[in-house]
Amino acid sequence: MGKRALISVSKKTSILSFAKNLNLLGYEIVSTGGTYKILKENGLNVIKVSDVTGFPEIMEGRVKTLHPKIHGGLLAVRDNEEHSKALKEHDIKPIDIVVVNLYPFKETILKENVSLEEAIENIDIGGPSMIRAAAKNNKYVTIIVDPEDYDRVIEEIKEYGNTKEETRFYLAAKAFGHTALYDSLIYNYLTRIAGEQFPDVMTFAYEKEQDMRYGENPHQKAAFYKNTLKSYGISDCIKLQGKELSFNNINDANAAIELLKEFREAAVVALKHTNPCGVAVAENIYDAYIKAYECDPVSIFGGIVALNRTVDVKTAEELIKIFLEIVIAPDFEIEALEVLKKKKNLRILRLKEGYVNEYDIKKVEGGLLVQEKDEIDLNEDDLKIVTKKVPSEKEMKDLRFAWKVVKHVKSNAIVLAKDGATVGIGAGQVNRIWPTKQAIKHAGDKANGSVLASDGFFPFSDVVKTAKESGITAIIQPGGSIKDKDSIEEADKSNISMVFTGIRHFKH
Repeated sequence: MGKRALISVSKKTSILSFAKNLNLLGYEIVSTGGTYKILKENGLNVIKVSDVTGFPEIMEGRVKTLHPKIHGGLLAVRDNEEHSKALKEHDIKPIDIVVVNLYPFKETILKENVSLEEAIENIDIGGPSMIRAAAKNNKYVTIIVDPEDYDRVIEEIKEYGNTKEETRFYLAAKAFGHTALYDSLIYNYLTRIAGEQFPDVMTFAYEKEQDMRYGENPHQKAAFYKNTLKSYGISDCIKLQGKELSFNNINDANAAIELLKEFREAAVVALKHTNPCGVAVAENIYDAYIKAYECDPVSIFGGIVALNRTVDVKTAEELIKIFLEIVIAPDFEIEALEVLKKKKNLRILRLKEGYVNEYDIKKVEGGLLVQEKDEIDLNEDDLKIVTKKVPSEKEMKDLRFAWKVVKHVKSNAIVLAKDGATVGIGAGQVNRIWPTKQAIKHAGDKANGSVLASDGFFPFSDVVKTAKESGITAIIQPGGSIKDKDSIEEADKSNISMVFTGIRHFKH
């Protein structure tokens, strides 16, 4: 009995060449719809599925391969007497190779203004059924869902007369991954429409973008997986120059971009080890960069700089004066790009617009902590000035700026700012006074006349006392401590204005 292959693909990449090779190797080809048409028009010997099943495609193609003559041929255990008897009794021919990829559900839901009806119509039923059947029976059946595997299959058939057992097992595992990803996309799309923010079952659809040389440290193996949908972040950046991004590059770049998203005015974020070392806003991107650089000229060395405006030549010439790992921006003037490319090892990334409202996920041993992203902004009506002294208009502007920055600094966090730029950042301490002293020490003389933002409330009045000693004039913090009164009284004594937001921004 000759060999048989079933081919039904939505992605036609290389399928004609692959099918021709199968024909030459003696395989009878069964196909459906558009795939059948392409193969037939190019002179291949191909049989319609309906000719195999003896039943026409019905319901606009919704039902065509869901038939015992197809699934019996896929699932039969070849050395089982009962299975062989059933094949003979019902005139079912075994299927040895299945080549299937699925209706373009992902591409459909990514289209603008796609209707629910159109999305549902692009949920494949017969395809996943054939894939799973063939993958389950991988001892006998070769299942291919990725055109990248065509050459490997042809080469093995030429050399051994069939694919190797370990290859069929590998392809089966890959096939189950293919359908799992597909089902996950459908599930997440439908639960989102149904309004289920935290459903009883949570799945995530990610595809491997690259293997990495190592992880956070050289002894750790790592890979980068990308969301299958659009995003406004590091995963959809376009690399214009430079080596592959490392694990730490991607992690740091993500942190820089997330902070950059806070600003509508021209803004620059300089960052190291996921914490900002300099952040500034200005009338133009050049001035914003100069201010961000001057926040901390030491720490920016070897760091990442993210800008939210097109990089011009003048700014590019400043950027290459120091060693940077990565520069990220929405665009670059042609001449500016040429200037940046003088630094051969500089990774240059173009940040693409787009957005997916993803969860914030933290891995714990044996589970996941899943929450909404911290995207809340200040509500001016909810701000409470709790001191006798009212912040000036300039102070209030800096307080709002500092509040955006402190949200992206590891807790416990303190940020000092003046004139639309950070002057001191204290991050990741186990109490609140230490990051305050750290930020003030970094600021030096610039602390005088600056404002202070804290991601959490003050359990004691020591932060206010320390702020007074350094000439800090205004404070923004969540409030909510049982000892708020002590901090307010200390601020009043120190002629410091203080604003409560009612919002906490812990980041761990």
